[in-house]
Amino acid sequence: MTDGIYSIIFHVAEALELPVVILALLALAAVLVETGMFIVELVKRRRRTFTALSRSGASARDAVDAGRTTEASALLQTVAWSSAVGAAFSVIVKEVGKPGADTRIAKELADFDFSRQGRLSRTRLLVRVGPALGLMGTLIPLAPALDGLARGDVDALTENLRLAFSITVLGILIGVLALGLSLVRERLYGQDFSDLEYIAAVLTDDGTGASAVNPVPTRPAPTATLRDPAPLPPKADLPPLTETSS
Repeated sequence: MTDGIYSIIFHVAEALELPVVILALLALAAVLVETGMFIVELVKRRRRTFTALSRSGASARDAVDAGRTTEASALLQTVAWSSAVGAAFSVIVKEVGKPGADTRIAKELADFDFSRQGRLSRTRLLVRVGPALGLMGTLIPLAPALDGLARGDVDALTENLRLAFSITVLGILIGVLALGLSLVRERLYGQDFSDLEYIAAVLTDDGTGASAVNPVPTRPAPTATLRDPAPLPPKADLPPLTETSS
């Protein structure tokens, strides 16, 4: 009975060898595609400056106040560093000035954050899947390798050990690349969310927010300065008093 159970486990492990190798290759292809897309994102963000963002936001605010929503959306597209940010800019411009605009803009920001988390989940999944596949790809060929060693089949031992160590290196590579992409993208997407919040605040502000953030400096009231008192004139030398006889 026990031998039959062990035999089933051995056959299942052997059957998983080819799927694990295929999945590891697919994970490597996926992380390479994500790396290419990440490089494209970095190239688009080379022009990102807060000066350009604030200038486009101010111009878009003037266009919205004048009723030119299409022009405002076009102005913001020049500082949209990704298609998701550009779509969110368009929705914000469309909702400005409508009843309940604050609620719908807040919902758009929440949806953007949700999609951002979904975008990050792909590389975060590869961070865990890569090393797991590498470990499975390492352990599965060890059984036939040890069997070849017991039979004196050096060729089988060498082939299985090479496969085991190669899958290990492949899994670690996938995990390292995916981890680096996840960390940097998390910072970049957080910056995108901050830009969206800034533009939403600029377009919906009544004008008092800017003065509250950057108050006009007031000149302190002049204070009287104390001057040194003028020196008193020297006392005249008076003759000494003498007693007079009555």
